[in-house]
Amino acid sequence: MSKFKVALFTGNYNHIRDGVALTLNRLVAYLLKNDIDVLIFGPTIEEPALKHSGTLIAVPSKKLPGRPEYRFSNAFPAAQQQKLKEFDPDIVHIATPDLLGFKALKWAVKNKKSVVSSYHTHFSSYLKYYKLSLLEPIMWKYLAWFYKQCELVFVPSPSMAEILEQKKIETQFRIWARGIESDIFNPQRRSEEWRKNHGFASNDVVITFISRLVWEKNLRLFAEVVNKITAERKNAKALIVGDGPAMDEMKQLMPDAVFTGFLGGTDLSVAYASSDVFFFPSDTETFGNVTLEAMACGLPCVVADATGSKSLVDHGENGYVVPVERTDLFYKFIERLTLEEPLRRKMGSASLEKSKNYSWESINNNLLGYYLEVLTEKQ
Repeated sequence: MSKFKVALFTGNYNHIRDGVALTLNRLVAYLLKNDIDVLIFGPTIEEPALKHSGTLIAVPSKKLPGRPEYRFSNAFPAAQQQKLKEFDPDIVHIATPDLLGFKALKWAVKNKKSVVSSYHTHFSSYLKYYKLSLLEPIMWKYLAWFYKQCELVFVPSPSMAEILEQKKIETQFRIWARGIESDIFNPQRRSEEWRKNHGFASNDVVITFISRLVWEKNLRLFAEVVNKITAERKNAKALIVGDGPAMDEMKQLMPDAVFTGFLGGTDLSVAYASSDVFFFPSDTETFGNVTLEAMACGLPCVVADATGSKSLVDHGENGYVVPVERTDLFYKFIERLTLEEPLRRKMGSASLEKSKNYSWESINNNLLGYYLEVLTEKQ
């Protein structure tokens, strides 16, 4: 018999293989394993990018203008609402405060259900990449109203909670970090054969970017810094793992880089572990799963001073945290790591040690505890 029921509403669960979808799928799998019923509502496509966990109730959606690979829900029809009513959840968990999330919130309030939310996407940092910064005040006003209706809001790091508090988001925050599968991501995956097959010599220093290839990941900064270093240091090489709408232009910006396209599972972990420096200049992350994966593979990490990354990288210990506008400092620190092998080894070891604090089992168990906290207060 189920301990309790959770209705999960999300803008992405299986149609794009990104950090949000993977995190939510791991959560659902964990809840089902612990005898908690879950029903997921969200958009989908005919050929999803991943095989999802649990039961997904599809809602109508359209392609996102300018980013057609993403979908946005544009309705919550009566048929889907009836399924929600029949499921009769104890908790409504809203992962995306979009139109579907808004309608889910209204339903939960009307039916006196416990409501929680999780903050996965730092929306305001995305606006500048699409020249929509004028919308930021309106967005924060809506989010303040939305999250005030929630009993708890789960954020991936304390620094993210601090930013939301500065934006006058009045609610109770709980930390729901991200985890790592250390059996998959670890330094033992390093392969000299893999490096050789991709054109890297044993003494090359491979500077790597791994993520979806979208401009809000600050790809141009990566290209500018790494192109300069590889032009000056003949044994410095660039590796880019991932796919996305910016792929073709990035190949033009970095004609000498090695592009693998999308990799997953063991193939992805081998790419991490066979690298030497992880460079992730994105300032739009709420956590930075890719940085944690790089750390678990024993890499020093150079990251932008952004909410997610700075919670993982201790400046001068397991890498460097750099203000996003300081291109000169990104260059300085990556050049230093390129030149100093003992420093790379020392920082890589520190990364590996810190990554051991993040296991999906304990992290999702914490979230389960937050659910129980909400239900106990309702009694």
